[in-house]
Amino acid sequence: MSTGDFPGGRWHGHWIAAELPEFEIDPTSVGGDLPPARFSRLQFRRTFEWATDTVVQDRAPLRVSADSRYVLWVNSVEVGRGPIRSQPRRLRYDEYDIAGLLRPGRNVIAVLVTYYGHANSFWQPAASSGVMGRDAQLVLEARLHHGGQAGQTGEDWLVTNAGWRALRSGAWRGLESGKALDGVPVELLDARELDPAWIEADFDDSVWAEAAVVKASHDGGLAESRPPVDPYGAMLPRGIGPLGGHRVLPVAAVLQTAPTDNTAAQGLPDHPAERLISQLRTAGPTAEVSLPITVTRDTGTATIVTVDFGRIVAGHVELDVDAPAGVRLDLWYQEAADYDPPAGPLESAPRASASYTTRGHGDQYKSIDVNGLRRIFLLIPPSADGDVGEITVRGIAVSEYHYPFTGDASFSSSDPELDRLYRAGIRTTALNSFDAFTDCPTREQRAWVGDGVVHQMVHLVANEDWRLARNYVTLGASPRADGMLPMTVVGEIEHRGGYTIPDWALHWIHGVWNLFRYDGDRAATLTLLPVVERILRWYEPYLDERGTLSDVPEWNLIDWASVFSSHRSSLITGLWARALAEYAEMADWLGNTASADWARAHWERAREGLEDFWDPARSSYVDHIVAGERMPALSQAAGAVAIVSGLAPRERWAGIVDVITDPARVVVRSWIGGDDGGYDMAKIVEQSEGVYRIDWDTDHEIVKAQPFFSYVVHDAVARAGRAERLPDLLRAWSVFLHDGYDTFGECWGWGTPVHAWSATPTKDLIWHVLGVTPAEPGYTSVRIAPRPGSIDRLCGTVPTPHGLVRVDVDAGKVSVDSPVPVHFVALDGSEGTAPAGPSTFQL
Repeated sequence: MSTGDFPGGRWHGHWIAAELPEFEIDPTSVGGDLPPARFSRLQFRRTFEWATDTVVQDRAPLRVSADSRYVLWVNSVEVGRGPIRSQPRRLRYDEYDIAGLLRPGRNVIAVLVTYYGHANSFWQPAASSGVMGRDAQLVLEARLHHGGQAGQTGEDWLVTNAGWRALRSGAWRGLESGKALDGVPVELLDARELDPAWIEADFDDSVWAEAAVVKASHDGGLAESRPPVDPYGAMLPRGIGPLGGHRVLPVAAVLQTAPTDNTAAQGLPDHPAERLISQLRTAGPTAEVSLPITVTRDTGTATIVTVDFGRIVAGHVELDVDAPAGVRLDLWYQEAADYDPPAGPLESAPRASASYTTRGHGDQYKSIDVNGLRRIFLLIPPSADGDVGEITVRGIAVSEYHYPFTGDASFSSSDPELDRLYRAGIRTTALNSFDAFTDCPTREQRAWVGDGVVHQMVHLVANEDWRLARNYVTLGASPRADGMLPMTVVGEIEHRGGYTIPDWALHWIHGVWNLFRYDGDRAATLTLLPVVERILRWYEPYLDERGTLSDVPEWNLIDWASVFSSHRSSLITGLWARALAEYAEMADWLGNTASADWARAHWERAREGLEDFWDPARSSYVDHIVAGERMPALSQAAGAVAIVSGLAPRERWAGIVDVITDPARVVVRSWIGGDDGGYDMAKIVEQSEGVYRIDWDTDHEIVKAQPFFSYVVHDAVARAGRAERLPDLLRAWSVFLHDGYDTFGECWGWGTPVHAWSATPTKDLIWHVLGVTPAEPGYTSVRIAPRPGSIDRLCGTVPTPHGLVRVDVDAGKVSVDSPVPVHFVALDGSEGTAPAGPSTFQL
């Protein structure tokens, strides 16, 4: 895909590597079984002369991509990092204007390229049929104007080719985490092998090798080395804005010592987190300190410096030390405010970590990959071989690096608790908004296709930049051969192509529908609807004679709550029916009436069949039916999906909400959560074996939705005409905001402390309490239906494609200033309209 600065499909730049693999490719073979390279980091440089003479260049566009990731410097200034996560055949590139960094005379472009080798939580290797995609590769091109007489300037292309210098760095090495939940790479850097001057123009790279041009070597490849080329195809523009943030310093630091003899020190595990855990087991009491701090090393004692940032932060970890050469400093990143090593919770803690071996001068470390954390443990080892010396820790920091919330969106009220919840939802979402929406920055950083729908809705109501919200649905549109989406996209889970969470794809469809309503982009909707339809059709073989879904295979998660999705399921049927209705609405909008009719016919059969799940004695729907018998278990989720799908008769909606939100009957239960704040492995094993530990009264109690599925519950409450209850229901999220945390956690009482699938309060306060939603696709008009409940005053500004909508609710008077026509709904259901501009209504 071309852009204005780079017209045409074919690049000028060539794919380059440090050296070509040492094997022959049989041009007559199809496919191939060549393994990818192992983890490595490659350094690339290109110096060039640039003379402006009498002409000043106001723009110097550059575009770049890499497999797997790059960091780009121009004349020692970091320009950017990328590419953003994407499937290999939809590889993205980035564009920059480097004119302001060029100078007369000698210039240098330096690029560090990481190749992860094995799929991780945010990258998957290409399915290559040749040498392409099996090792670190770089492609870059820049348009530079050379000087001359006024009006006679020329244009030069600076491109990646054999004229670049390349070095396979020995400074970094890979480490397999060995932990299933550790999707984020562990970074091991020996700074003695890395000259920090390599990004400077005057650095001597004469001993580096000439870069190797990588050519397609498969049938039909024609030895092409410039994009578009297999396996990356026609690379796509980045599509989202730059990431960034503030540099954050810790708010507290403590010091501990741990006895370690030389033999024990040599026998410590190689994994930085494991080394720290081993030392923490024997560490003494803590003493408060402040940085900088100087530690005198001896032969029998390790020192642990722990810093606390007071909240979750996410970005690039920085370490500034003065130390002799060759000292290995280990860092371990933790999300929890406190751990008790002797008690054992450390065993289930994330292993995100790094190690840095000092060069003895200029020891200023900045991580390549992003980590989320609250605390950093720094292990200073005992002296070895009698090398007693001092180490000064000058500073530890995190340069936050995530997608910004921009513009003037806001919410405030006369209730400080609600205001705090609104801000916490934004902070939680921001910490999980990188180059994609992730579940948590601390443990996984995986792009789960279901989780991301909540992130998307928060962005739509609180961020004027919707590009990441759009990217959520386009990135997720990566179906398997059978049409179903993987549970996470771009990473080891999509790469291995195993079982999935089918209902996560139904939440993704809700994200497509959200974008249709907010953006009103016909071309984008038309592109996505075939993916939506294939997902919906995937369910057809599992329809029973009553039009409901039964015995759906794979992992039907629904929620971490103790809900039943096996056998004949009201939960899966309701989510599928919601998606059918949303698909039909979008298909009608595009004029595809045949597809809309197909979806509505299935919806109508599901409506009839769902009646079998109705429990008239309890006025709600049960979770499932087994062998024709309605099982007693009843959850908030079952009642909610019956409403949001529209399958339940409208006259039942208010009563269902009354039942499923009754505090005297609602209980918190989870199939996998423990009472100690962590995962209950016994429960997980039991569930995998088909055993469900029912520890509540299924005849009288109702299982509360966990924070994720609560977004569906709250949509049901509002749709049933009970939105005035939401301010009180949302107060449950305040339980997360303690001990300095300003983010929402994963589940009620356990899980990670920053999990954006829990951020629904921000969306709910705008959609349902302030009451601002699109009335028509593309926000060509706005629906305003405030439901403040007992709150005296509400006000907010909400982004639309046409500008901000401002709403102020005070003592029953509603003042609106809108860039589009207004459709107002009063508390009694009466409706009114107003043209764009200022208007006033009575609530």
